[in-house]
Amino acid sequence: MSLSIALEPPRQEGVLRLLDMSDSYAQSLYPPESNHLVDVSSLEKPTVSFFVARHDGEIVGCCALAEAGDGTAEIKRMFVDPKARGLKVASKLMSALEAIAVEKRLQAVRLETGIYQPEAIALYRKYGYVQIEPFGSYLPDPLSLFMEKQLA
Repeated sequence: MSLSIALEPPRQEGVLRLLDMSDSYAQSLYPPESNHLVDVSSLEKPTVSFFVARHDGEIVGCCALAEAGDGTAEIKRMFVDPKARGLKVASKLMSALEAIAVEKRLQAVRLETGIYQPEAIALYRKYGYVQIEPFGSYLPDPLSLFMEKQLA
């Protein structure tokens, strides 16, 4: 039983399946105006580091670190296949993502998540993320939670 995290292209069958699952999950929880999902072409930009988690070779999780160009980056598309939950996939993705952020000498990593995702919120808090005001192009939304972690 092996779990690996690597930088990989987002446009591959297993990742597209996860993104579809993520879309469906978000759409089941929030109205369209509160879903801030980016498409696969946005994940292919040179300013995005895209991570794929594989369990015994099968794609079971993903996330992206999208650099804003101002010394910060945003976590996008963090998702783990429900059948792989309990394998610490999200924690390993977070560790890989933060290692790249430190390597790139970013000052802070930010994210937007929904208030109906307590597992995600707990994960981010465990990693030291704190609530902030909306950032970038986000507008205040009672269904969104904005978080940030300052990096050393």
